[in-house]
Amino acid sequence: MSLSRSARLLLSCCFTLFISLSWLTAEAATPPHIVILATGGTIAGQGASSEQTTGYKAGVVGVDQLIQAVPELKHVANVSGEQVFNMASEDMSTSQIAALSARVNALLARSDVDGVVITHGTDTIEETAYYLDLTVNSEKPVVMTASMRPSTAISADGPMNLLEAVRVAANPNASGRGVMVVLNDRIGAARFVTKSNTTALDTFKAPEEGYMGRIVGPDVVFDYHPDRLHTTHSAFAGMTSSKQPNVIILSGYQDDPGFLFDAAIAQHVDGIVFAGPGAGSVSSRSREGMQRAIAKGITIVRTSRTGSGNTPTDPQLPGVVADSLNAPKARILLLLALQKTHDTNQLQTWFHTH
Repeated sequence: MSLSRSARLLLSCCFTLFISLSWLTAEAATPPHIVILATGGTIAGQGASSEQTTGYKAGVVGVDQLIQAVPELKHVANVSGEQVFNMASEDMSTSQIAALSARVNALLARSDVDGVVITHGTDTIEETAYYLDLTVNSEKPVVMTASMRPSTAISADGPMNLLEAVRVAANPNASGRGVMVVLNDRIGAARFVTKSNTTALDTFKAPEEGYMGRIVGPDVVFDYHPDRLHTTHSAFAGMTSSKQPNVIILSGYQDDPGFLFDAAIAQHVDGIVFAGPGAGSVSSRSREGMQRAIAKGITIVRTSRTGSGNTPTDPQLPGVVADSLNAPKARILLLLALQKTHDTNQLQTWFHTH
């Protein structure tokens, strides 16, 4: 018995719908592709015994071994790994984090990459995270993680931190939040999070702004989007440079000598971040040193050594104020900004908005 034209049309539509639903189901079942970039640090460290949590050697374990140590990753995402560096983060240079930024941008520009996780040493992770927050030119998630205990220690925190970092990077709500730092079940914004304790597992905090979110079991919970300009909205998104300006940090204290500014002048530095006591106070000695540096074309940025709070504008003091950035992060912003301009008004605007 032959089918009527309307019946044939109905069957054709049903078949097309079936194929479409099958394709959508297959697409939905495809896990996100997260690339893990390894740079070393304690998470890749090894000690002489399982009780050694200080004095170990950082940057020993390779990215493949890090991934193999967390078989649960395959239930969260399709992960692949690259070994970018394998070193202690205190030895990381600005040229290396610039190369890391370029690699992250190249990966995120690919249609088959949904996010990037970076393993890093805790000592300077906040500096690298903020550099990437300013220079990554993508809305896709970038998550940095680390550990406070080496891989050989009892209750090493690296495997869980790595798993949770991948969970965050694979979460559909993670896009557009800038670079994130994930440790100890917490999600910190690169702009605000800082290391607050030498050895404690909960060392990374944002004293004024709080955490961006948290991980509860398999669930990723976000509480806010950072309001400062970052990634695709940053003035420095996609920036590449083969030569970074020379920006140093000086600190203020009782009896601080002005000759440190003269030493900086002699070394032809491009910028100085001054971490003053209190609300960024400057002694008469350092004030004179600043004026000598400014006369030589060196840009001065003032911040506080206290660890939290804003450095207020003071017309009696020279230089740009760092807003709420600590000295290491102020240095990162300044070395990027000096590649665009030395105009203090524009620099001040960027410090208040990034």
